[in-house]
Amino acid sequence: MKKLQQQLKQIDGKSYKGYKQIQGNYKFPTYELFIDYVQGDPFAAPSKIRIRIPNKKRNIKKEWKKNKRRKTYAEDRLARAVAKAIFKNQTAVKGSGKSGMVAVDQPGQEILERTAVTLNEEDVTVCLTVGLPANGRRINGKQAETLFFTVLPEVMKQSIFSVQDKDIDEVCELADQHDAIAEEMKKNGWISFIADGSILPRESGISDRPMKKAVPFESPEENRVSFSIPHRNEPITGMALKKGIVLIVGGGYHGKSTLLNAMERGVYPHIKGDGREYVMTNPDAVKVRAEDGRQVTTVDISPFIKNLPHGTDTTQFSTENASGSTSQAANVMEALEAGAHTLLIDEDTSATNFMIRDERMQELVVKEKEPITPFIDKIKQMRDDLDVSTILVMGGSGDYFNVADEVIMMDQYVPHNVTGRAKEIADQYPSQRHSSIEEKFGSVPARAFLPATLQTRKGKKEKVQAKGRTTILMGKTDIDLDGIEQLVDPSQTRLIADLIMHMDKRGVLKKENTLQELLDQIEEQIDREGLEAFAPFKGQHPGDLARPRRFEIAATLNRIRTAKVKNLK
Repeated sequence: MKKLQQQLKQIDGKSYKGYKQIQGNYKFPTYELFIDYVQGDPFAAPSKIRIRIPNKKRNIKKEWKKNKRRKTYAEDRLARAVAKAIFKNQTAVKGSGKSGMVAVDQPGQEILERTAVTLNEEDVTVCLTVGLPANGRRINGKQAETLFFTVLPEVMKQSIFSVQDKDIDEVCELADQHDAIAEEMKKNGWISFIADGSILPRESGISDRPMKKAVPFESPEENRVSFSIPHRNEPITGMALKKGIVLIVGGGYHGKSTLLNAMERGVYPHIKGDGREYVMTNPDAVKVRAEDGRQVTTVDISPFIKNLPHGTDTTQFSTENASGSTSQAANVMEALEAGAHTLLIDEDTSATNFMIRDERMQELVVKEKEPITPFIDKIKQMRDDLDVSTILVMGGSGDYFNVADEVIMMDQYVPHNVTGRAKEIADQYPSQRHSSIEEKFGSVPARAFLPATLQTRKGKKEKVQAKGRTTILMGKTDIDLDGIEQLVDPSQTRLIADLIMHMDKRGVLKKENTLQELLDQIEEQIDREGLEAFAPFKGQHPGDLARPRRFEIAATLNRIRTAKVKNLK
């Protein structure tokens, strides 16, 4: 600690590159400071530091780490405390560029496995980024001293050393409850559970916080379930949706898409007070939409589209500019290939001709002239042949009443089970459309991504970098992730970028494993070695990373414009 103080005095006023001298580790009274990476310029990407607090200085209960979920929730709670403390102390240091900036990878409404705070066997490690202070491009040693000896100790004091044990106990109890709900869902074959009293609408289109004065969720009697969960006096009640085909209907602005959005985000746990903390969806559920203009590489879309003009092969379909229907067909097939067991679809973001063709259109454009087998004609085969469920928001076509196992109608944000009435209407007004049903659904792709997919070089350097949540720069190409709606945090995108670089450097794709096998290996490695398994510098600051699901990793690979794929079927 005294050595660092001395060094800062010595380099004060010198060229900014002199900060490189302070890289290393330093002992403070209650923690050890590691300066892993020093920025080369006050305007460049900030420096990376770690703070390691031994358990004897901040007692960490064993029960907080007794299983994976509890540990993740405890780490998340501490990361939130650090972010709050940084916000309180943010104006203490001044200078040019990023001088005095202190940041932690701040969690949103979801609880994700992150590298921001890690509970280890003997200590707690906090990863931060800091802007080393400068006047112009010269070192401001006095402000740096304030940063290291006033601001950072105060941030730690107001966070790691101030969080009450009962606050961490509380999030660990939530972890136990989520485990219990997940177990109940698995036991009963539910694909989604929404607790009574949940607040599903969000504050606005740009805020993920709960809307004030929103109508609390109230489950329909036919779907209401009740069961006990830990740390709660009375049983939890709510709406359970069983495996199969679930239709969500209702008038515009009555809450159909809001309900589906809560379900699509329910693949991740949420913090207490979010309103969706007891909304849980099958973790293998994937939101599927049309995505005009996306790259598609060697995907078998023949279950939905065949006999294209000019003899285009749809068993190995590729295009640089997919239409709405071909992109949605590819998105469905890629989700199945990655292991999805539930599909979530909103009519509003779907290609109409992919979803349905009514009898009049069938009369005008005869079957021989129409290459698309609409989703309505394949949805039951997916359920029966592949054990894949579908939750579908539909406001415009009653033909789906014929195939639905359950119909939920939203009326002023209140759900009603109208399955019986929907079936009566289907009998009363029989559909005149012809079903294009074949005996079987068709085959699910099995492909291997080849090493040439990962073209990471830009000039003499290799570069893969996340730019926000929806873009990865890989070499000379951009990977557009805007259509991947369950990628919820920029830190997940950063991990995928690190993973791409790791796979390229290690030649992972040379083995020509199927995508399923590749995703299994990635998940096993994260479980075994942690998120830092793919970080560029082992044993140092692992970066601002959060865990993506296998489906979002697969979706990223599928959107690489330089992808080279081998069909293994």
